Amino acid sequence: MLDRTALQTALAGIADPVMGHGLADCISDYTFDEHSARLRLSLPFPAARYAGELQQRLHDALAGALDGRNLELTVDWAVAPQAVQGSLKPVPGIKNIIAVASGKGGVGKSTVSANLALALAADGAAVGLLDADIYGPSQPRMLGVEGRQPELLEAEKKMLPVAAHGVHMMSIGLLVDAEQPTIWRGPMVTQALQQLLAETRWPALDYLIIDLPPGTGDTQLSLAQRIPVSGAVIVTTPQDIALLDARKGLKMFEKVGVTVLGIVENMSTHVCSNCGHVDEIFGTGGGAAMAEQYQVPLLGQLPLHRSIREQADSGAPTVAAEPDGELAAAYFHAARCAAWQLSQAGAAEFPEIVVE
Repeated sequence: MLDRTALQTALAGIADPVMGHGLADCISDYTFDEHSARLRLSLPFPAARYAGELQQRLHDALAGALDGRNLELTVDWAVAPQAVQGSLKPVPGIKNIIAVASGKGGVGKSTVSANLALALAADGAAVGLLDADIYGPSQPRMLGVEGRQPELLEAEKKMLPVAAHGVHMMSIGLLVDAEQPTIWRGPMVTQALQQLLAETRWPALDYLIIDLPPGTGDTQLSLAQRIPVSGAVIVTTPQDIALLDARKGLKMFEKVGVTVLGIVENMSTHVCSNCGHVDEIFGTGGGAAMAEQYQVPLLGQLPLHRSIREQADSGAPTVAAEPDGELAAAYFHAARCAAWQLSQAGAAEFPEIVVE
């Protein structure tokens, strides 16, 4: 007999690759008759594209329970604001700020940041991207908006972020000459980061991704102490030297009370563009071992592939250039896993307002 218990039993046995458990808890509504079964799932992360994957997976897995009925699946989702560190208050209009960090440079953090932002946007979320690397801003080139300047709202003394591939982006690279070096001391960098965040009129956002510079210096500490961050993603390669620095970044966020959503192991394998041979140039298993050591999720293992570099250099990162490709699928999975982990971190607490 097809009823809620039968559906829950069947869905409990389907291990969702994003949430890591069955889908029984996601049932928000169901009806059925002799010809069809209508099932509604509610997810806590953006799932506009993911719904198609679930449709096929559930149709196959529920074939026995449906007893010949046609499955009509509806997937809805909602992003809730999550708690931030310490006594800081969330930025009005921005539900969640996610910091993407690395202990050292050269691990592909900016490429990962851009593709995570694009993946969340492609899945239906309202997404902003703040390029916080004051000394070496790369997002304008990566998103294909180099040379464009943000519109100035003189009355408000604010700037409008630049739209690129469905993402709202702001960077110091939009305000200065690309070939002009930024020769600033730490306090100036800290002030610039705060101004970029506060003096940009962001639209209502589900997520604001902040692409941090490498290291654990002034910029990272200022963000951790002064900017309300809901969670952090650590990017590393499997190489031992990169992992040493990545651990420092992870521990920094732990000390200031920012939830570490997980680790992205970038350049996990190299795929030969000629023959397809897979080679573990930077070693293997480093990100997974680090995730296990610190009891945080491994959000994804991303390959090193020439097309990823070419697409980023051309101003259309992989998720924008080939959204249905195998490489983009890895970024979509990492973005969904990060969003899922964030949804489990703890809802933001707002004071009760009583009008008498």
